[in-house]
Amino acid sequence: MFKNKAKDGKNNICGKQVSILRTNQQPKMSQKNLADLLQLNGIDVDKNAVQRIESGQRFVTDIEIIALCKIFNVSADYLLGIQSK
Repeated sequence: MFKNKAKDGKNNICGKQVSILRTNQQPKMSQKNLADLLQLNGIDVDKNAVQRIESGQRFVTDIEIIALCKIFNVSADYLLGIQSK
């Protein structure tokens, strides 16, 4: 049987990094601001979806990962925890 969850039981592995990147922005970026930026990049999400991504409750598509990488100017490897910044 296949499992579509990370080792910690969450639905994504990038949520923690998204939260860290968002809160480390100067000035601090809100979840609503991130949702707005994602919408400008063609991703239809709201503040609640961002909260669910960060908490690991929501799956994240490859298209969304690419948009997040553009917004935070990081690689997908960094966002997925494969390489350090």
